[in-house]
Amino acid sequence: MTPKQVLEFAKTNDVQFVDLRFTDLPGLQHHISYPIGQLEEEAFEEGFGMDGSSIRGWAAINESDMLLVPDPATAILDPFNQHKTLVMTGDILDPITRQHYDRDPRHIARKAERYLENSGIADVAFFGAEAEFFIFDNVRFDQDQHSGFYFIDAEEGRWNSGRETNNLGYRPRYKEGYFPVPPTDHYQDLRAEMVDVMLKCGLDIECHHHEVATGGQAEIDQRFDTLVKSADNMMLYKYCVRNVANRRGKTVTFMPKPLFADNGSGMHCHQSLWKDGKPLFAGDLYAGLSQMALYYIGGLLKHARALSAIIAPTTNSYKRLVPGYEAPVNLAYSRRNRSAACRIPMYSASPKAKRIEFRPPDPSANPYMAFAAQLMAGLDGVLNKIEPGEPLDKDIYDLSPEEMKCVASMPGSLEEALTCLEEDHAFLLKGDAFTEELLETFIAYKRKNEADAVRLRPHPYEFALYYDI
Repeated sequence: MTPKQVLEFAKTNDVQFVDLRFTDLPGLQHHISYPIGQLEEEAFEEGFGMDGSSIRGWAAINESDMLLVPDPATAILDPFNQHKTLVMTGDILDPITRQHYDRDPRHIARKAERYLENSGIADVAFFGAEAEFFIFDNVRFDQDQHSGFYFIDAEEGRWNSGRETNNLGYRPRYKEGYFPVPPTDHYQDLRAEMVDVMLKCGLDIECHHHEVATGGQAEIDQRFDTLVKSADNMMLYKYCVRNVANRRGKTVTFMPKPLFADNGSGMHCHQSLWKDGKPLFAGDLYAGLSQMALYYIGGLLKHARALSAIIAPTTNSYKRLVPGYEAPVNLAYSRRNRSAACRIPMYSASPKAKRIEFRPPDPSANPYMAFAAQLMAGLDGVLNKIEPGEPLDKDIYDLSPEEMKCVASMPGSLEEALTCLEEDHAFLLKGDAFTEELLETFIAYKRKNEADAVRLRPHPYEFALYYDI
């Protein structure tokens, strides 16, 4: 919609408030609401003033004044608020220079798209992300100087099979939740309600199903879209999923590994390049790929260890990315092997369906930064003709120790991932998509507030291991 159409839409639907949203550096969405009378056509140029000093990873208090400029193309009616509310995603501008703010993740994604166009390689990058999540009934956690714990419960959790009261059985076994019909699948109706709300919000949903883990692991798949639009959609997706669950007395987490000894949640990213309406990844080489697609894979694999700090950006991410378990930590590619970091889906022979799937990302990632970083890595592979090596079509568990030595892997911790990003980030700086200052801020924030914060605290299991040592 244009600004004028947004105002007409608000009037036609008797909207009372306008809610403007933006995303911080770690990936949490924020919002500010105004009475609808505050929204005039000039606001789409002038923006609304806001204080950015309390937003994680943003400006210092002496440079806190910012502008939040609504994007009319993102306008929807909020499906949850009691009062009719028009929601729009906003862009952050400096009020003095009127330039976009370099720490606004949405601006980073826009710059990556612009770099792609200016490169001449392609004019559009499509991303389709498969975000997994858990649906729980109760969660408790706390941490202070002398204690720390978490407790999760889910009616569907296999651990409740021995409960004495109100127990009807029918719970997925550990690692066997893919995908039984109800009543073993407890959340068919809840996921369907989530999809219904998302469709009404304009999201294009392909399917939904139970995932591998017990305890309510789920997946709802969106159809692909352009990079920035897909990131916008992922933020709306998370908002809808959480709020539908909340109004049904459930809680949702996109934390990658909330349960021990069962599968974690990933966010596999399908991606492809197109130019002049034609797909560029289809060809007559391995798995029906073009040479450009193989070079793109080469870039992803070369920079995967650095990418990990952005696409798997939490300490908890590395409890999912563990060799020998379910996660794709092996830096190789294959047409069907899901233990490889890069998979080429073979469901369709259509050139338009030809894409690559990068499997290490998880849904704790900031989608604007994660999609942008993957695109920059892939483009570096194309521009520098980086060969991806031989495909890994064997079962990874059948490889000999000598063969395994030749297969690189993802980092084993957030700290290691941040070090990898420090050592390898020149590819992200091209076209000013990311800046040195932004990356330094991101690394410093993650190291101090997450990696070090977790490393310095005693873990409950350490008491089981060491209390009597």
